[in-house]
Amino acid sequence: MKDYQQVKERTISGLIWSFIDLLASQGIQFVVLLILARILAPEHFGLIGMVAIVIAVSNSIIDSGFSQALIREKEVSRAEYSTIFYFNILMSSLLYTALYVAAPYISAFFNESQLMIMIRFLSFGIVVNSFAIIPRVLLIKKLQFRTQSLITMTSSTLAGIFSVYLAAKGYGVWSLFVQALMTQALQTIFLWTVTKWLPVWSFKIAFFRRLFRFGSKLLLSGLIDTFYQNIYSLLIGRLYPAAMLGYYTNAAKLTDVIANSTTAALQRVTYPVLSGFQDDALQLRNMYERLIRLAAYIMFPLMIGFLTVAESFIPLLLGEQWIHSIGYFKLLCLAAMIYPLHALNLNILQVKGRADLFLKLEIIKKSLLTLLIGASLLFSLGIYGLITAAVLCSYLSLFINTYYSAREISYSVQEQLKDLIPSFFLALLMGGFVLLVGMLLPELYFIRILVQGLSGVIFYFTMSRVLKLFEFEILYSELMRIFNGRKEKLMKAKGA
Repeated sequence: MKDYQQVKERTISGLIWSFIDLLASQGIQFVVLLILARILAPEHFGLIGMVAIVIAVSNSIIDSGFSQALIREKEVSRAEYSTIFYFNILMSSLLYTALYVAAPYISAFFNESQLMIMIRFLSFGIVVNSFAIIPRVLLIKKLQFRTQSLITMTSSTLAGIFSVYLAAKGYGVWSLFVQALMTQALQTIFLWTVTKWLPVWSFKIAFFRRLFRFGSKLLLSGLIDTFYQNIYSLLIGRLYPAAMLGYYTNAAKLTDVIANSTTAALQRVTYPVLSGFQDDALQLRNMYERLIRLAAYIMFPLMIGFLTVAESFIPLLLGEQWIHSIGYFKLLCLAAMIYPLHALNLNILQVKGRADLFLKLEIIKKSLLTLLIGASLLFSLGIYGLITAAVLCSYLSLFINTYYSAREISYSVQEQLKDLIPSFFLALLMGGFVLLVGMLLPELYFIRILVQGLSGVIFYFTMSRVLKLFEFEILYSELMRIFNGRKEKLMKAKGA
């Protein structure tokens, strides 16, 4: 029981630092995005959106599912880490060469001649990123999320400042490409500096094969997921002008800052923690139940809140030239509400070693998405139809994920939905209240967002306390424990 309590405290600490990472590093990127959106044109963001799918798929191949496999391993030697390190370097070099050769053909596909040199420049980040995988895994296994947060914050700040400087000097879209590559390079340098890890000249074939049996299924799952995450950039970039892709790209980036980063923070903290309970079914279920309820309690009101203030939020932050992004942003918020629930459900499958089921589910879900996208294209529903297909698929996929993960930990779909319903309906009630408040306010973007945001937060937490929601009680008690612990340390330090 003591071990469970210690892990729970480390989990909460890890989540707090991961959310600090979210608020700081993503906040930095958010500020940089706001500045660049006012300097650059929508078509500039459209160009980087065209390249994104190529780079994202390539990075998935480099990782090859080995990161998750290594995190799941209880004991890994230096020689075994080195084995995966050398494989990553080899794969990244081959992929960079392939992209360099394929760049003219990718450019022709999008009918954008300037993409060729951009792809060749930005794809070098694949090689850079391959050097960072093992040091990052080492920090994750040790639950050193504070260190990762500081590295991310520093890298994002330096790269963001330089990117804004380039944009102000008239370098246009290149400021975005330099920012992406510089961020990766700085993170890699800092990770190596902090971990002080060095490979040895060793390649363990038996270890590689064992991890590859698990990791290869995650690789295929990751490739499928990455491709479909970026398929909208592919379709919009191919079928519509670059400016339209730019509107979608920035709407998606805003959603990513809020939702995907939160999901990534939650996933990277909970996976090693849940892996520690893989042999204790009861503790695994208890930890999972607590995490999924907390994730819903935080994410539901967050995304509904941003959806309700979108009409003021986007013009205020990005400028009036981005109003075409508002509708895209609202739909993406609906899909993003349940991203953390997807992540936690899939974490359970990985923890239980069900990489085969993980892959099977990806194929089922992406087949469903393909049908929905096909229907949207068939009936010429436009960009809104494509994004609506993603929203529908996200909710249908949650039922699929939940059904299979529930069988692994004896936590049925009905039980999970029952636990999520209070947070969902309270978040909807808060959204309605925020909309009513907005109707009473003047047409001043800043005032509307400030008043609506504060009233929404106060309403949500007040109702949570009145209704005595389990999730609120957990969050409140943990925050008070951390606060009191810090207070005691300060008192002892002063006494000394």
